Amino acid sequence: MITLTLLHPLKQIALQHWNFQEHESIIRIGRSTDNQVILYSAVVSRHHVELRRTGKSWEVVNLGTNGTYLDGKRVTQVEIVDGAVIRLARSGPNLRIRIGSEALKEDALAGDRTVSERPDTSMDTDITVQPPEVDLPWNPS
Repeated sequence: MITLTLLHPLKQIALQHWNFQEHESIIRIGRSTDNQVILYSAVVSRHHVELRRTGKSWEVVNLGTNGTYLDGKRVTQVEIVDGAVIRLARSGPNLRIRIGSEALKEDALAGDRTVSERPDTSMDTDITVQPPEVDLPWNPS
């Protein structure tokens, strides 16, 4: 299992979770509604980043114009480890990536639904980030 968690930009607390089953090989993230994870932000590209399974590990592949950052460094393609936090663009949203058994533990604590297939348009509102009750430097919805 792999879990992506949208983090609050200042407090680094979880705002939204997306869970994917083991059989997923590519997870697409961006503004466009044909992504599995949809983030509405002016700095996020329509197809910003892909997480790709490579054997037993995962890698981040940047597709966005404004870049993807890991540990403050712009990356093009890099293997990720459990607990890694990526930022979409310099001032964009942060996503924490949990892989394997740790993702399962986090899922049990969060009680979020699991996404096992690419959503159709009827599910978009189920996985689209809802606006939080705080002022953010970017708009996640």
